[in-house]
Amino acid sequence: MAAKIIRSRAKLAPLRAWRSFKLAYKNISSVRWLLLGSVAGVFSGLLASAFYVGLEGCQFLLLHHFAGVATPAPAGEELFHGPLGASRPWLIPVMITAAALFMGYLVQRFVPEADTSGTDGTDSMIKAFHQNSGIIRPLVPLIRSSTAILTIATGGSAGREGPVSLLGAGLGSYFAMWLKLTAKERRILLLAGAAGGLGAIFRAPLGGALTAIEVIYREDFEAEAILPAVLSSVVAYTIFTFFFGTDPIFGIPHFEFREIREIPFYLLLALVCSAAAWFYVRTFYFIKYSVFARIKKKIGIMWTTGLGGLLMGITGYFFPQLLSGGYGWLEMSIEGQLTIGFLVFLVVGKTIATGLTMGSGMSGGMFAPALFVGGAAGGIVGQLGNMWRPDIVTQPGSYTLIGMAAFFAGAANAPIGPLIMVCEITQGYGLLAPLMLCSALCLVLCGNVSLYENQVDNKFDSPAHIDDATINILEQLKVEDVYKPGKVTLLEESITLKALTHIIADTNELCFPVKNHMGELTGILTVQNVRKWLFENHLFELVVVRDLVNPLVRITPDTDLYLALLKFVEADLSQIPVVDPEDSNKVLGMLNRENVFNAYSQTIKRLKEEEQ
Repeated sequence: MAAKIIRSRAKLAPLRAWRSFKLAYKNISSVRWLLLGSVAGVFSGLLASAFYVGLEGCQFLLLHHFAGVATPAPAGEELFHGPLGASRPWLIPVMITAAALFMGYLVQRFVPEADTSGTDGTDSMIKAFHQNSGIIRPLVPLIRSSTAILTIATGGSAGREGPVSLLGAGLGSYFAMWLKLTAKERRILLLAGAAGGLGAIFRAPLGGALTAIEVIYREDFEAEAILPAVLSSVVAYTIFTFFFGTDPIFGIPHFEFREIREIPFYLLLALVCSAAAWFYVRTFYFIKYSVFARIKKKIGIMWTTGLGGLLMGITGYFFPQLLSGGYGWLEMSIEGQLTIGFLVFLVVGKTIATGLTMGSGMSGGMFAPALFVGGAAGGIVGQLGNMWRPDIVTQPGSYTLIGMAAFFAGAANAPIGPLIMVCEITQGYGLLAPLMLCSALCLVLCGNVSLYENQVDNKFDSPAHIDDATINILEQLKVEDVYKPGKVTLLEESITLKALTHIIADTNELCFPVKNHMGELTGILTVQNVRKWLFENHLFELVVVRDLVNPLVRITPDTDLYLALLKFVEADLSQIPVVDPEDSNKVLGMLNRENVFNAYSQTIKRLKEEEQ
């Protein structure tokens, strides 16, 4: 008998565990986001891995083999190896133009909304978060990511983080809609997917997660998404490194900040990076809106994108150093292998090349080119400082790394994520102090400059948080602040319809609490309940109040107005009885629905007056 009981319990154990998990998933938000964030990370990591292989393979085939163009690759990036093909630089404009026309056709034919979704894939994700309730059509990230491979592989000046973050965000949005989550949860899962893509492709899990949740605002970050974003990024990073190893992107020496006398040089670095960020963003918007937007109105999306591809191809034919992402040049700058003149050329040339590529509507990301330009600007300051005071600036290569983070902090209003990302790339926090100093200064000096068009200042400016603002205001107000205690007409369940008509005629009330013979509240009668029976004279003595009541709804004076509003909406009542907290059958007065609306309106008006 005991053995049977043990076997029976053993069989029931998995079922009980499953029921406990389901209960925790439904009722504990951290458990739910633990699961959802991990799932988003798994698929984001797989998508990032597939994108990375596709990009590296196509780039090796098209640029290395067919065009015979050798572009330096950082130590942790080169997947494919083989002899350089015969030199055919004339293929560069041909390939980029063909790719641009093809992607322009796909966008124009299937996802025209993607052409007006912002700067790049990351900006599209930001727009979906703020304006589209976290909804991204699955076709958008599929087309944008596949065409981004063509853009970068043929030599277009763009980065891979934009399409990868859009892929992850699209995946999170799709899962949220499939699971029928709320709009708020859908937005959080969208950010978790984007964080997974960024953490994997940069091999920087914490930096990727923080970048995803802070890049959507200029002055704020999405705190509620921290847990799922970090989980997603860590899981995606683990999957990515399972395939490609844990080596960082750059194979560089370890840097340390040891000399306090370097601070003036770091201040100069912040000034130079701020100026470079201003130049980069303003040049991009000029090319996009003052040039290509006007052309697009005349000849359409496809031909405009094709023209941008042709101009980028011609640029790449004469200056192959500006092709694709350019991380190899950054590694050379860190190692001190590039001259100051060449770095100046890279700052100006990469800015224009990125404007031609992304400004014309081709797919890709703005993150990598921004890091490229920031790193080159930092390299200039580092080398100048080393030439002037070699006893102080002993590690000029570190200025390239700091310039990357500081530049992006100013250009994208995202100081924390890129800062941590650089620390993860260098596998140490030896440069943390100058990174923080330069990032903070660039953030201040760049002012209103913003790389991403759909960024908003903070949560109060985001349509995604309009409900939160309303909830916050109503939660601060209590029922006792707005209702007036007074005599309330109570009805007995046994009152006939005939007697009820006389009671209603002698009062202005619209809702009447109903009690039974024991004095307990049992429901609420509304005038609407009675209206359809008023002309049924033959039923006047047969129908009683008990037959007409709605389910009981009641609140106490200490109930907040947000909860009261929910009760109004759920019960569809114009009045709700306010009862004594110590005696739920003792009615103190009635709260009108208009009381809630008026309190909200007056509070908003008062807050606006206080701001002026």
